[in-house]
Amino acid sequence: MTDIRLSTVGEAIAALSAYDPTTPLRIATQPGYPVQHLLAHVVCTPDDAEGNGTPPTDPPVVWLGAGEQVGRLPDSATDALGWSR
Repeated sequence: MTDIRLSTVGEAIAALSAYDPTTPLRIATQPGYPVQHLLAHVVCTPDDAEGNGTPPTDPPVVWLGAGEQVGRLPDSATDALGWSR
């Protein structure tokens, strides 16, 4: 896990450069009350979740974890994401 604050595209690209660029990227949010958060974590699954050294069989997914809330999401971003207001 990379435990850093991301506030720009450049920082996100730098943090994600360790992963295959074709890996799907996801972020968990709450569209019912859209707010902005700084990004705090970048992780990739599956990892050795079993802890026994068995290679994972599922395809990798990169996840971004939300950090500190920094305000309400602008309407333009809510619209671009296809969330109702």
